[in-house]
Amino acid sequence: MIAQMLHAARPRKPEPSLGDWLAAWHIDWPLLVMLLMVATLGVFVQYSASGHSLPAMWSQIQRVMLGLIAMVAIAQAPPDVYRAAAPWAYAVATLLLALVLLLGDHAKGAQRWLDLGFIRFQPSELMKLAMPVTIAAFLHGRRLPPNLPTIGTTLLLIGIPAGLIMDQPDLGTALLIIAAGGFALFFAGLQWRWILGALGAVAAAAPLLWERLHDYQRQRILTLLNPESDPLGTGYHITQSKIAIGSGGLFGKGWLNGTQAKLDFLPEAHTDFIFAVLAEELGFLGVILLLALYLAIVGRCLWIALRAQDTFQRLLGGALALTFFVYVFINIGMVIGLLPVVGVPLPLVSYGGTSAVSLLACFGMLMSIHTHRKLLAQ
Repeated sequence: MIAQMLHAARPRKPEPSLGDWLAAWHIDWPLLVMLLMVATLGVFVQYSASGHSLPAMWSQIQRVMLGLIAMVAIAQAPPDVYRAAAPWAYAVATLLLALVLLLGDHAKGAQRWLDLGFIRFQPSELMKLAMPVTIAAFLHGRRLPPNLPTIGTTLLLIGIPAGLIMDQPDLGTALLIIAAGGFALFFAGLQWRWILGALGAVAAAAPLLWERLHDYQRQRILTLLNPESDPLGTGYHITQSKIAIGSGGLFGKGWLNGTQAKLDFLPEAHTDFIFAVLAEELGFLGVILLLALYLAIVGRCLWIALRAQDTFQRLLGGALALTFFVYVFINIGMVIGLLPVVGVPLPLVSYGGTSAVSLLACFGMLMSIHTHRKLLAQ
């Protein structure tokens, strides 16, 4: 009798909550929820932009699911694993980029893909993962802020793959690679005199850079300055995009009721210019919702970086957070006519397999930084 009373009085172990289950799998649930919200919105917009195509919608769902699997898998390993693997990842990704120029497949005037028979992929997507990890690992343990030799070596590590990607040609991805490495260097305490000096050097080298650009890249820059000069030619994309965005108004025309994409006025509606489709159908309020989600994701990532336990994790987390911001800024900037068209997809909204997987894999690294930090703190 007494034993039964003591057993009844013993406090029961609480049932594990969803948050506990996610923590056990090293998943940061606020970040996961925000990513799923953006991806869900992207699936619905993708269905409309693709002409109400169920196969396209299902393909987008599959790509997001594959990316989520990659994110969860990467989150399981502690950050020290990625720091140790950084040199090997950088070497393999650089080698694959060199092979693209020798053996890569051609498509739409570019040579960006490797066909291995069982899979066809863009090695530049692997470099999006390898670059911030490599620079953060290189700067880890060195005297910060970085001195001139460290800065020079870092710029060389960034410049080699960026140059290979530019030769494909893929200016948009090259800019993202430069941003990923540059932000890691910036968070390492790069002094403003070096930053201003670099900007001055770029400005001085602008004529040489202009000569290295392909004809279509030069035309995109000229079109940015005056898109009305050729509204039916080089300025057609931007002109139709602005019409779609402006016609959405405050509340939009309603989901599936957009006309610019449905009537084929808007080129690349389901990829680079899908933001214009969203703005036309969901209006200004839909745009504000999407931007709020993006900013919340960036804020959460920066918060994770600030709470990281060592230099490598802080540099990696900060670089990944701001690189994601650059994704959003470049895509929306080119769609509304503030930046040249460079072919950067809208994260988790534009149609694209390798881009979605590599992007979600980066968030897996951020979750690894956060969840393993909490485990060490216990």
